[in-house]
Amino acid sequence: MEIIVKNVCETNKLGNILGSILAGGDVLLLSGDLGAGKTTLTKGIGESLGVKRVINSPTFTIVKEYHGTSLDLFHLDLYRLNSIGEDFDLEEYFNQNSVCVVEWADNVKELLPHEYLRINIYRTGDTERRIELIPVGQRYEKLVGEIVW
Repeated sequence: MEIIVKNVCETNKLGNILGSILAGGDVLLLSGDLGAGKTTLTKGIGESLGVKRVINSPTFTIVKEYHGTSLDLFHLDLYRLNSIGEDFDLEEYFNQNSVCVVEWADNVKELLPHEYLRINIYRTGDTERRIELIPVGQRYEKLVGEIVW
């Protein structure tokens, strides 16, 4: 599925729509250049889950956990994962009743769950973005089918 968003507000709105249909244990893999809108999309997801705290990029902390009224949200940025060492247990974040949003997931392909929703964000203008939703597994095929844009 491909969606064109015209601005930051529409990116946030898409995140809200996604968040409203997510369930505990869902994993979303985000990719896109710096400033493409990964964190903006995550903010919309968090809003929909009832997160009250400000959501920002976890680049220097690797993981940020946000408590929502319906579900908790784990926001991971795995860009620096190679410098963490052997003690980082990524699987524990995938095996909880929370939503997990992962940036730079390609750095650890071997640790990813078998099913997930890949979201690629491409800049097509100053504020416009083309967003690809690529479901991997039946759960995510069904989820993408529920999105009304």
